[in-house]
Amino acid sequence: MTKQQKEEQDQQRLEMRASDILDPNNQIGVKLRSLYAAAQDEAIPDRFLDLLEKLDQAEMMASAKMAK
Repeated sequence: MTKQQKEEQDQQRLEMRASDILDPNNQIGVKLRSLYAAAQDEAIPDRFLDLLEKLDQAEMMASAKMAK
């Protein structure tokens, strides 16, 4: 790839980014990805983990009763 081709590609990327910034759908997507990433980083509350554990135990007991 020549230096000129690389410069043209870089220019095209800059133009695409400029249009993406102005696109409301892109802005919504960026904000949603940011919100999702923040939610992924949050710790799961102990109370919720306890409820999930109780649900697993109840499901195991129910399946054991069905097997009998």
